[in-house]
Amino acid sequence: QVQLVESGGGLVQAGGSLRLSCTFSRRTFHDYVMAWFRQPPGQEREFVAAINWSGSRTYYAGSVKGRFIISRDGSKNMVYLQMNSLTPEDTDVYGCAGDSSRHYLNGILDPSYYTNGASYDYWGQGTQVTFSS
Repeated sequence: QVQLVESGGGLVQAGGSLRLSCTFSRRTFHDYVMAWFRQPPGQEREFVAAINWSGSRTYYAGSVKGRFIISRDGSKNMVYLQMNSLTPEDTDVYGCAGDSSRHYLNGILDPSYYTNGASYDYWGQGTQVTFSS
């Protein structure tokens, strides 16, 4: 059973930065597409970013593109989300997810699949990011 554990959440101020981390529990980390999602209070989970097995391809939600960076370190079985220029709208519970399936569209990972939370097999418990005024 794969386990994902997030860390790095906390209080942030306008324009601040935060880096979230997610630990993947098994050696098969390299087989998984990894992603970050977030869930605003009382709302459905929404896609934030995803990264392929090698780290060579990434996907971002429009609301975070240019501000957030997803990355992974295969030597540590870790995936990261660097969040910059934070705003109150970024206050959410952030969770990482992993999926080992392969879905392609025109030779690349199908974004419609990997931006959908229902596609992912494994999830962490989440880490809270709270905006501090």
